[in-house]
Amino acid sequence: MRLLHTSDWHLGRSFHRESLHDAQRAFLDHLVEVVRSEGVEAVLVAGDVYDRALPGLDAVELFDDVLHRLAALGVPTVFISGNHDSARRLGVGAGLIGRAGIHLRTDPGECAVPVVLEDAHGPVAVYGLPYLEPTLVRERFGLAKGGHAAVLGAAMDRVREDLAARPEGTRAVVLAHAFVTGGAPSDSERDIAVGGVAAVPASVFDGVNYAALGHLHGCQTLAPHLRYSGSPLAYSFSEADQRKTMWLVDLAADGTVTAERVDCPQPRPLAPLRDTLDALLTDERYEEHERSWVQATLTDPVRPAEPMEKLRRRFPHTLQLLFDPQGSEAEPVRSYAARVSGRADLEIAEGFLRHVRPGAEPGAEELGWLRDGFESVRESGERKAELPR
Repeated sequence: MRLLHTSDWHLGRSFHRESLHDAQRAFLDHLVEVVRSEGVEAVLVAGDVYDRALPGLDAVELFDDVLHRLAALGVPTVFISGNHDSARRLGVGAGLIGRAGIHLRTDPGECAVPVVLEDAHGPVAVYGLPYLEPTLVRERFGLAKGGHAAVLGAAMDRVREDLAARPEGTRAVVLAHAFVTGGAPSDSERDIAVGGVAAVPASVFDGVNYAALGHLHGCQTLAPHLRYSGSPLAYSFSEADQRKTMWLVDLAADGTVTAERVDCPQPRPLAPLRDTLDALLTDERYEEHERSWVQATLTDPVRPAEPMEKLRRRFPHTLQLLFDPQGSEAEPVRSYAARVSGRADLEIAEGFLRHVRPGAEPGAEELGWLRDGFESVRESGERKAELPR
Protein backbone atom coordinates (compact mmCIF):
# COMPACT_ATOMS: atom_id res chain seq x y z
CA MET A 1 0.00 0.00 0.00
CA ARG A 2 1.36 3.40 -0.96
CA LEU A 3 0.91 6.12 1.68
CA LEU A 4 1.64 9.85 1.60
CA HIS A 5 2.71 11.16 5.01
CA THR A 6 2.54 14.89 5.72
CA SER A 7 1.90 17.09 8.76
CA ASP A 8 2.13 20.56 10.31
CA TRP A 9 0.42 22.52 7.55
CA HIS A 10 -0.32 25.40 9.96
CA LEU A 11 -2.89 26.88 7.61
CA GLY A 12 -3.32 30.59 8.35
CA ARG A 13 0.22 31.13 9.59
CA SER A 14 2.40 34.00 8.39
CA PHE A 15 6.19 34.29 8.24
CA HIS A 16 7.39 37.37 10.10
CA ARG A 17 4.12 39.09 9.03
CA GLU A 18 4.50 37.96 5.41
CA SER A 19 1.35 36.18 4.26
CA LEU A 20 1.85 32.51 3.36
CA HIS A 21 -1.66 32.04 1.99
CA ASP A 22 -0.54 31.67 -1.63
CA ALA A 23 2.37 29.41 -0.65
CA GLN A 24 0.05 27.17 1.36
CA ARG A 25 -2.38 26.99 -1.54
CA ALA A 26 0.51 26.04 -3.85
CA PHE A 27 1.54 23.30 -1.43
CA LEU A 28 -1.98 21.85 -1.32
CA ASP A 29 -2.15 21.93 -5.12
CA HIS A 30 1.14 20.05 -5.15
CA LEU A 31 -0.11 17.50 -2.61
CA VAL A 32 -3.19 16.71 -4.69
CA GLU A 33 -1.04 16.32 -7.81
CA VAL A 34 1.35 13.95 -6.00
CA VAL A 35 -1.60 11.85 -4.83
CA ARG A 36 -2.82 11.67 -8.42
CA SER A 37 0.51 11.09 -10.19
CA GLU A 38 2.21 8.74 -7.71
CA GLY A 39 -0.66 6.30 -7.23
CA VAL A 40 -1.09 7.15 -3.56
CA GLU A 41 -3.65 4.89 -1.87
CA ALA A 42 -4.03 6.78 1.42
CA VAL A 43 -2.98 10.20 2.76
CA LEU A 44 -1.86 10.63 6.39
CA VAL A 45 -1.89 14.12 7.95
CA ALA A 46 -0.28 14.01 11.40
CA GLY A 47 -1.71 17.10 13.08
CA ASP A 48 -1.48 20.90 13.20
CA VAL A 49 -3.73 21.35 10.22
CA TYR A 50 -4.39 24.92 11.38
CA ASP A 51 -2.02 27.32 13.09
CA ARG A 52 -4.49 28.29 15.82
CA ALA A 53 -7.58 27.00 17.53
CA LEU A 54 -9.75 29.69 15.92
CA PRO A 55 -8.51 29.77 12.31
CA GLY A 56 -9.35 32.62 9.96
CA LEU A 57 -11.82 32.22 7.14
CA ASP A 58 -9.08 32.08 4.49
CA ALA A 59 -7.44 29.13 6.26
CA VAL A 60 -10.77 27.32 6.60
CA GLU A 61 -11.43 27.83 2.90
CA LEU A 62 -8.06 26.27 2.01
CA PHE A 63 -8.85 23.26 4.17
CA ASP A 64 -12.36 22.89 2.77
CA ASP A 65 -11.06 23.05 -0.79
CA VAL A 66 -8.42 20.34 -0.30
CA LEU A 67 -10.97 18.08 1.42
CA HIS A 68 -13.23 18.28 -1.63
CA ARG A 69 -10.37 17.55 -4.00
CA LEU A 70 -9.07 14.56 -2.03
CA ALA A 71 -12.59 13.16 -1.73
CA ALA A 72 -13.06 13.58 -5.50
CA LEU A 73 -9.94 11.47 -6.10
CA GLY A 74 -11.43 8.68 -3.99
CA VAL A 75 -8.24 8.37 -1.93
CA PRO A 76 -8.85 7.76 1.80
CA THR A 77 -7.33 10.49 3.98
CA VAL A 78 -6.76 10.37 7.74
CA PHE A 79 -6.26 13.57 9.75
CA ILE A 80 -5.45 13.93 13.44
CA SER A 81 -5.58 17.14 15.47
CA GLY A 82 -2.32 18.65 16.75
CA ASN A 83 -1.50 20.94 19.66
CA HIS A 84 -2.27 24.03 17.53
CA ASP A 85 -5.69 22.75 16.47
CA SER A 86 -8.96 22.88 18.36
CA ALA A 87 -9.83 19.19 18.36
CA ARG A 88 -13.54 19.87 18.77
CA ARG A 89 -13.69 22.35 15.90
CA LEU A 90 -11.55 20.28 13.55
CA GLY A 91 -13.70 17.25 14.29
CA VAL A 92 -17.06 18.89 13.55
CA GLY A 93 -18.96 16.76 11.07
CA ALA A 94 -16.40 13.94 11.26
CA GLY A 95 -19.04 11.20 10.98
CA LEU A 96 -20.60 12.70 7.88
CA ILE A 97 -17.27 13.64 6.27
CA GLY A 98 -16.02 10.11 6.91
CA ARG A 99 -18.57 8.81 4.39
CA ALA A 100 -16.57 10.65 1.72
CA GLY A 101 -13.38 8.87 2.77
CA ILE A 102 -12.03 11.81 4.81
CA HIS A 103 -11.44 10.56 8.36
CA LEU A 104 -10.96 13.19 11.10
CA ARG A 105 -9.55 11.62 14.26
CA THR A 106 -9.79 14.21 17.04
CA ASP A 107 -11.37 12.30 19.95
CA PRO A 108 -8.85 10.66 22.35
CA GLY A 109 -11.50 8.07 23.20
CA GLU A 110 -11.35 6.74 19.63
CA CYS A 111 -7.60 6.07 19.55
CA ALA A 112 -8.21 2.34 19.20
CA VAL A 113 -10.90 2.67 16.51
CA PRO A 114 -8.95 2.37 13.26
CA VAL A 115 -9.75 3.28 9.71
CA VAL A 116 -9.44 -0.14 8.06
CA LEU A 117 -8.12 -0.07 4.50
CA GLU A 118 -7.60 -2.98 2.11
CA ASP A 119 -5.08 -3.78 -0.59
CA ALA A 120 -4.21 -6.97 -2.48
CA HIS A 121 -2.36 -8.29 0.57
CA GLY A 122 -5.09 -7.79 3.15
CA PRO A 123 -6.17 -5.23 5.73
CA VAL A 124 -4.26 -2.20 6.97
CA ALA A 125 -5.53 -0.72 10.25
CA VAL A 126 -4.79 3.03 10.48
CA TYR A 127 -5.02 4.40 14.04
CA GLY A 128 -5.25 8.16 14.55
CA LEU A 129 -3.94 9.44 17.90
CA PRO A 130 -4.73 13.16 18.22
CA TYR A 131 -2.47 15.36 20.31
CA LEU A 132 -2.97 14.20 23.91
CA GLU A 133 -2.66 16.97 26.51
CA PRO A 134 -1.95 15.07 29.77
CA THR A 135 -4.06 17.28 32.05
CA LEU A 136 -7.10 16.84 29.80
CA VAL A 137 -6.96 13.11 29.04
CA ARG A 138 -5.44 11.36 32.06
CA GLU A 139 -8.80 10.42 33.52
CA ARG A 140 -10.04 9.08 30.18
CA PHE A 141 -7.11 6.66 30.16
CA GLY A 142 -7.47 5.72 33.83
CA LEU A 143 -4.31 7.53 34.93
CA ALA A 144 -4.01 9.38 38.22
CA LYS A 145 -0.86 11.20 37.12
CA GLY A 146 1.75 11.23 34.39
CA GLY A 147 2.88 13.33 31.45
CA HIS A 148 3.06 12.86 27.71
CA ALA A 149 4.82 9.50 27.83
CA ALA A 150 2.19 8.08 30.17
CA VAL A 151 -0.88 9.17 28.20
CA LEU A 152 0.61 8.25 24.83
CA GLY A 153 1.70 4.89 26.25
CA ALA A 154 -1.84 4.26 27.50
CA ALA A 155 -3.26 5.13 24.08
CA MET A 156 -0.81 2.80 22.35
CA ASP A 157 -1.70 -0.01 24.78
CA ARG A 158 -5.28 0.31 23.54
CA VAL A 159 -4.07 0.26 19.94
CA ARG A 160 -2.07 -2.92 20.50
CA GLU A 161 -5.02 -4.53 22.28
CA ASP A 162 -7.31 -3.80 19.35
CA LEU A 163 -4.70 -4.96 16.83
CA ALA A 164 -4.24 -8.27 18.66
CA ALA A 165 -7.94 -9.04 18.17
CA ARG A 166 -7.77 -8.49 14.40
CA PRO A 167 -7.04 -11.15 11.75
CA GLU A 168 -3.47 -12.40 11.66
CA GLY A 169 -1.37 -10.47 9.18
CA THR A 170 -3.19 -7.17 9.66
CA ARG A 171 -0.67 -4.38 9.16
CA ALA A 172 -0.84 -1.39 11.48
CA VAL A 173 -0.16 2.31 10.88
CA VAL A 174 -0.35 4.97 13.61
CA LEU A 175 -0.57 8.75 13.30
CA ALA A 176 0.66 10.68 16.36
CA HIS A 177 1.50 14.28 17.24
CA ALA A 178 4.28 14.28 19.82
CA PHE A 179 7.92 15.05 20.58
CA VAL A 180 9.69 11.70 20.34
CA THR A 181 13.12 11.35 21.97
CA GLY A 182 15.86 11.76 19.38
CA GLY A 183 13.96 14.25 17.23
CA ALA A 184 15.54 17.61 16.36
CA PRO A 185 13.30 20.64 17.09
CA SER A 186 13.10 24.02 15.32
CA ASP A 187 12.33 27.48 16.69
CA SER A 188 8.83 27.52 15.21
CA GLU A 189 7.25 24.70 17.22
CA ARG A 190 5.09 25.53 20.22
CA ASP A 191 6.49 24.11 23.45
CA ILE A 192 4.47 21.20 24.85
CA ALA A 193 6.49 20.66 28.05
CA VAL A 194 3.98 22.03 30.55
CA GLY A 195 1.86 19.19 31.90
CA GLY A 196 4.76 16.76 32.12
CA VAL A 197 8.03 15.87 30.42
CA ALA A 198 7.62 16.68 26.74
CA ALA A 199 9.58 13.88 25.09
CA VAL A 200 8.27 10.34 24.74
CA PRO A 201 10.47 7.31 24.01
CA ALA A 202 10.43 5.73 20.56
CA SER A 203 9.57 2.40 22.19
CA VAL A 204 6.03 3.73 22.78
CA PHE A 205 5.34 2.86 19.14
CA ASP A 206 6.52 -0.75 19.31
CA GLY A 207 4.18 -3.22 17.65
CA VAL A 208 3.12 -1.18 14.61
CA ASN A 209 4.52 -1.21 11.08
CA TYR A 210 4.66 2.54 10.57
CA ALA A 211 4.28 5.60 12.80
CA ALA A 212 3.54 8.82 10.90
CA LEU A 213 4.66 11.56 13.28
CA GLY A 214 3.84 15.25 13.44
CA HIS A 215 4.92 18.23 15.60
CA LEU A 216 8.61 18.67 14.71
CA HIS A 217 9.06 20.83 11.62
CA GLY A 218 12.17 19.15 10.22
CA CYS A 219 11.80 15.99 8.12
CA GLN A 220 13.64 13.20 9.95
CA THR A 221 13.89 9.45 10.36
CA LEU A 222 14.16 8.07 13.90
CA ALA A 223 13.84 4.45 12.69
CA PRO A 224 12.70 2.90 9.38
CA HIS A 225 9.15 2.68 10.75
CA LEU A 226 9.26 5.96 12.73
CA ARG A 227 9.41 9.23 10.79
CA TYR A 228 8.54 12.91 10.94
CA SER A 229 7.44 14.45 7.66
CA GLY A 230 8.13 17.96 8.94
CA SER A 231 6.23 21.07 7.89
CA PRO A 232 5.78 21.66 4.14
CA LEU A 233 6.94 25.29 4.51
CA ALA A 234 9.55 26.98 6.68
CA TYR A 235 8.06 28.87 9.62
CA SER A 236 11.29 30.21 11.17
CA PHE A 237 14.79 31.12 10.00
CA SER A 238 16.10 28.16 12.02
CA GLU A 239 14.66 26.04 9.19
CA ALA A 240 16.74 27.73 6.47
CA ASP A 241 18.80 24.60 5.80
CA GLN A 242 15.89 22.16 5.97
CA ARG A 243 14.67 20.43 2.84
CA LYS A 244 10.87 20.62 3.02
CA THR A 245 9.28 17.37 1.91
CA MET A 246 6.59 14.74 2.40
CA TRP A 247 7.20 11.01 2.79
CA LEU A 248 6.01 8.64 0.06
CA VAL A 249 5.78 5.37 1.99
CA ASP A 250 5.39 1.89 0.55
CA LEU A 251 4.04 -0.66 3.03
CA ALA A 252 4.89 -4.17 1.83
CA ALA A 253 2.82 -7.32 2.30
CA ASP A 254 5.01 -8.38 5.23
CA GLY A 255 4.73 -4.95 6.87
CA THR A 256 8.21 -3.72 6.00
CA VAL A 257 8.55 -0.08 4.96
CA THR A 258 10.44 1.78 2.26
CA ALA A 259 10.12 5.53 1.92
CA GLU A 260 11.29 8.37 -0.29
CA ARG A 261 11.04 12.13 0.10
CA VAL A 262 8.90 14.27 -2.19
CA ASP A 263 9.93 17.93 -2.29
CA CYS A 264 7.40 20.67 -1.52
CA PRO A 265 7.35 23.96 -3.46
CA GLN A 266 8.84 26.91 -1.57
CA PRO A 267 7.87 30.58 -2.05
CA ARG A 268 11.40 31.95 -1.46
CA PRO A 269 14.76 30.77 -0.10
CA LEU A 270 15.61 31.76 3.46
CA ALA A 271 18.89 33.58 4.05
CA PRO A 272 20.21 34.23 7.57
CA LEU A 273 23.04 36.69 6.84
CA ARG A 274 25.65 37.94 9.31
CA ASP A 275 28.13 40.75 8.56
CA THR A 276 28.66 44.48 8.82
CA LEU A 277 26.07 46.65 7.12
CA ASP A 278 28.57 47.88 4.53
CA ALA A 279 29.56 44.32 3.59
CA LEU A 280 25.95 43.23 3.27
CA LEU A 281 25.22 46.17 0.99
CA THR A 282 28.28 45.82 -1.27
CA ASP A 283 29.77 42.32 -1.17
CA GLU A 284 29.11 40.23 -4.30
CA ARG A 285 28.85 37.09 -2.14
CA TYR A 286 25.37 38.17 -1.10
CA GLU A 287 24.03 38.81 -4.59
CA GLU A 288 22.32 35.39 -4.71
CA HIS A 289 20.17 36.37 -1.70
CA GLU A 290 18.68 39.54 -3.16
CA ARG A 291 15.32 37.81 -3.79
CA SER A 292 15.39 35.74 -0.58
CA TRP A 293 13.64 36.30 2.72
CA VAL A 294 16.52 37.73 4.76
CA GLN A 295 17.37 37.69 8.44
CA ALA A 296 20.25 40.15 8.85
CA THR A 297 22.52 40.14 11.90
CA LEU A 298 24.69 43.26 11.90
CA THR A 299 28.12 42.98 13.50
CA ASP A 300 29.07 46.69 13.33
CA PRO A 301 30.67 47.87 16.61
CA VAL A 302 28.29 50.86 16.59
CA ARG A 303 24.69 50.52 15.45
CA PRO A 304 24.37 52.10 11.96
CA ALA A 305 21.73 54.67 11.12
CA GLU A 306 18.56 53.48 9.33
CA PRO A 307 19.86 49.93 8.78
CA MET A 308 16.54 48.37 7.74
CA GLU A 309 15.84 51.00 5.10
CA LYS A 310 19.32 50.55 3.62
CA LEU A 311 19.13 46.76 3.68
CA ARG A 312 15.80 46.72 1.88
CA ARG A 313 17.25 48.65 -1.04
CA ARG A 314 19.36 45.60 -1.86
CA PHE A 315 17.27 42.92 -0.14
CA PRO A 316 13.61 43.98 -0.55
CA HIS A 317 12.43 40.98 1.46
CA THR A 318 14.42 41.62 4.64
CA LEU A 319 12.13 40.48 7.44
CA GLN A 320 14.25 40.44 10.60
CA LEU A 321 17.08 42.64 11.84
CA LEU A 322 19.37 41.61 14.72
CA PHE A 323 22.49 43.19 16.23
CA ASP A 324 25.62 41.47 17.54
CA PRO A 325 28.33 44.16 17.80
CA GLN A 326 31.87 42.87 17.31
CA GLY A 327 35.05 44.60 18.43
CA SER A 328 33.45 46.43 21.35
CA GLU A 329 33.14 45.69 25.02
CA ALA A 330 29.38 46.02 24.90
CA GLU A 331 27.19 43.02 25.37
CA PRO A 332 25.72 41.71 22.10
CA VAL A 333 22.36 43.37 21.48
CA ARG A 334 19.77 40.70 20.82
CA SER A 335 16.00 40.83 20.72
CA TYR A 336 14.06 39.45 23.67
CA ALA A 337 12.69 36.74 21.37
CA ALA A 338 16.23 35.69 20.48
CA ARG A 339 17.32 35.60 24.13
CA VAL A 340 14.48 33.28 25.16
CA SER A 341 14.32 31.26 21.93
CA GLY A 342 14.13 27.54 22.67
CA ARG A 343 13.39 27.99 26.37
CA ALA A 344 10.33 26.50 28.02
CA ASP A 345 7.79 28.79 29.73
CA LEU A 346 8.87 27.60 33.17
CA GLU A 347 12.54 28.30 32.42
CA ILE A 348 11.69 31.85 31.28
CA ALA A 349 9.73 32.48 34.50
CA GLU A 350 12.62 31.16 36.61
CA GLY A 351 14.97 33.50 34.76
CA PHE A 352 12.68 36.45 35.53
CA LEU A 353 12.79 35.65 39.24
CA ARG A 354 16.58 35.56 39.18
CA HIS A 355 16.65 38.86 37.27
CA VAL A 356 14.49 40.76 39.79
CA ARG A 357 16.17 39.11 42.81
CA PRO A 358 19.90 38.92 42.00
CA GLY A 359 21.67 36.20 43.93
CA ALA A 360 18.46 34.54 45.18
CA GLU A 361 17.52 31.24 43.59
CA PRO A 362 13.79 30.35 43.34
CA GLY A 363 12.76 28.02 46.15
CA ALA A 364 11.12 24.64 45.71
CA GLU A 365 7.77 26.03 46.87
CA GLU A 366 7.96 28.90 44.39
CA LEU A 367 8.84 26.54 41.55
CA GLY A 368 5.86 24.41 42.51
CA TRP A 369 3.57 27.46 42.33
CA LEU A 370 4.95 28.32 38.90
CA ARG A 371 4.44 24.80 37.57
CA ASP A 372 0.90 24.69 38.93
CA GLY A 373 0.18 28.12 37.48
CA PHE A 374 1.40 27.28 33.97
CA GLU A 375 -0.44 23.98 33.97
CA SER A 376 -3.65 25.67 35.15
CA VAL A 377 -3.39 28.35 32.44
CA ARG A 378 -2.74 25.77 29.73
CA GLU A 379 -5.64 23.61 30.90
CA SER A 380 -7.94 26.64 31.07
CA GLY A 381 -6.92 27.73 27.58
CA GLU A 382 -7.50 24.28 26.14
CA ARG A 383 -10.91 24.05 27.73
CA LYS A 384 -11.93 27.51 26.46
CA ALA A 385 -10.82 26.55 22.94
CA GLU A 386 -13.10 23.52 23.10
CA LEU A 387 -16.20 25.50 24.13
CA PRO A 388 -18.77 26.08 21.35
CA ARG A 389 -19.10 29.69 20.18
